[in-house]
Amino acid sequence: MSNQEHLVVLVRKIMNAEGTEQELDDMLTEVQKALPYAEVSNLIFWDERELTAEQIVEEALQARPIQLPPQP
Repeated sequence: MSNQEHLVVLVRKIMNAEGTEQELDDMLTEVQKALPYAEVSNLIFWDERELTAEQIVEEALQARPIQLPPQP
């Protein structure tokens, strides 16, 4: 299983509330550490587009932080 597939499984379990509160919290922490998108929990819980686990992981993997120009 690839890392991306593992993340999809974790996101799916979080979305379906499969586990205890502690297990779900641990899964969310693992997903947040693995994905560069800082607001991945918003994609899981608050996004109005009703994304699938696969779409959430894909969008989070594509996200890049905003790079500000250097200060003079």
